[in-house]
Amino acid sequence: MSAKDTDWDGVRLHVVTGKGGTGKTTVAAALALALAAGGRRVLLVEVEGRQGIAQLFDCPPLPYEERRVAVAPDGGDVYALAIDTEEALVEYLEMFYSLKRAGKAMSKLGVVDFVTTIAPGLRDVILTGKTSEAVRRKNKDGSFVYDAVVMDAPPTGRITKFLNVNDEVSGLAKVGPIRNHADTVMKVVRSPETAVHFVTLLEEMPVQETMDGIHDLHAVGLPVGGVFVNMEHPPLLPAETLAAAADGTLDVEEIVRGVKAAGLEQDAERIAAVLAAEATAHARRTALQEREKERLATVEQPRYTLPLLSDGMDLAGLYELAGALREQGAA
Repeated sequence: MSAKDTDWDGVRLHVVTGKGGTGKTTVAAALALALAAGGRRVLLVEVEGRQGIAQLFDCPPLPYEERRVAVAPDGGDVYALAIDTEEALVEYLEMFYSLKRAGKAMSKLGVVDFVTTIAPGLRDVILTGKTSEAVRRKNKDGSFVYDAVVMDAPPTGRITKFLNVNDEVSGLAKVGPIRNHADTVMKVVRSPETAVHFVTLLEEMPVQETMDGIHDLHAVGLPVGGVFVNMEHPPLLPAETLAAAADGTLDVEEIVRGVKAAGLEQDAERIAAVLAAEATAHARRTALQEREKERLATVEQPRYTLPLLSDGMDLAGLYELAGALREQGAA
């Protein structure tokens, strides 16, 4: 699939958020692989200091520099950057105030922690600013260094405040380098080249947070991308069996007969009872998924579905998810 066949043609900054536990880092990594496929160059950025990207790509903890972590299908490259707030602040001080030595001294004295604690908006400006710089960066020939940048962003409950840095710095600076830097960041974040994607599970709380987050972004004029439904559990039983299990009319005696026919006559009743309980739990889970799908259907954003990987998440699983995203037109 070519880049022009995707839902996000022209988008160069993909911000990925989601409620904790939904797998947003995994989806961000899979999206980066999908976007890089076919010879493109993509940067995957982590801003929370958890080294989740290194774990996913089975490599040592990432330093504060851009490093290639994977080769995408058909020859693309995925680079990764784990932003260190202290290093980024020192870099920021040197860039705008020519205070590199002072910045390093501040870091040693713990002043960096103090500054970002009393002015948390500055921390967000630094993190989003480093990412937006990577989006804007160009080669000598005028081409962009990266075809796309994917940010593994903070959770849904914080994403609007994190991205809306103009409001965050309004109390810090009305003019000067901080103000100008925030304005530059917002030009990138608010542009058509940016999309904020939400990762959810088909469960009540993640879906509600996703819908609330989309509403909040729309309210402040930030660009909403797609909804990535992660780890969908496929139905394992026929529809009529699921319906019977859900309403309590499952024929346990029939299950007993099936167990005995399979050569497990001893304890057939106990095994059948366990199987019936599993069927009921699965039916309830499937019904819950369908209800949450109906809720998500009221959201206008494109939706992509990623399967639950039976063998767990590893590097091969990432490539599988990246393939699924490409097939659905997400990259």
